[in-house]
Amino acid sequence: MGYLVGVTALWAFSFSLIGVYLAGQVDSYFAVLVRVTLAMLVFLPFLRPSLLRGKQRLALMALGAIQLGIMYTFFYHSFLLLSVPEVLLFTIFTPVYIALLDDLMFKRFTPIYLVTAILAVLGAGVIRYDGIDSGFWLGFLVVQGANLCFAIGQVGYRRLAADLPPTLAWHNVFGWFFIGAMLVALPAFLLFGNSAALPSITLQWGVLAWLGLVASGVGYFAWNQGATRVDAGTLAIMNNALVPAGLVVNLVIWNRDADVGKLLLGAAIMGASLWLNHWWLQRRKVAAA
Repeated sequence: MGYLVGVTALWAFSFSLIGVYLAGQVDSYFAVLVRVTLAMLVFLPFLRPSLLRGKQRLALMALGAIQLGIMYTFFYHSFLLLSVPEVLLFTIFTPVYIALLDDLMFKRFTPIYLVTAILAVLGAGVIRYDGIDSGFWLGFLVVQGANLCFAIGQVGYRRLAADLPPTLAWHNVFGWFFIGAMLVALPAFLLFGNSAALPSITLQWGVLAWLGLVASGVGYFAWNQGATRVDAGTLAIMNNALVPAGLVVNLVIWNRDADVGKLLLGAAIMGASLWLNHWWLQRRKVAAA
């Protein structure tokens, strides 16, 4: 739990750093490439290939490609379409995706998840009810792409860890995670990146260095380690703890313009969807007891 709390505090600043200093100024594909490269360099010196079998290495690389490489590509593009508070609020769907993926894995279906998802979409509409446009909904869908990738990565990492020795030194194998992310980030930049939109000031390079070395390198290692040490319910809750933490950082430190009333109302509806989801899960546990 301590890992998840610490990373939540760390990542709370990342949203605003991206939204204020990078979005619309630095090519998103380049930003993703730099973050992944720096994070990979943190763990390459510790890499011990002999600790994992070939399929296990490929599985960890695939998780990195999805949870970091593809997710970051979606994530950075969302800041071009939405404000920082909106991006934060729309990450609230991740726990639902975790639950749905768990249902899929165990071949069952829980209709209540569809109800809670519809409520959350309603909350998203309230936030911009007087200014909904195609860009807003496109941004909403892009964030959901990032959420889904993050959820797949977490569930997959937990499953992989369960099949590995509990004494495994994860810092000696986690480099494969970032190598997998690099296999997505590098081709994406080469194919779609804009070399004319690279960082132009020292501050932007500094932000990228912080995001790559600390938020990505240390952050993803600690978060995934924490994900293997708690139950799925706690993991789902901690996925949403980032939302209020990030909003506080953005609105208090950067003082971004936002209609706080609409944000609170939309967040309340989203919160109600999560409460309904939690209530149903608790009821199902009691009935099964």
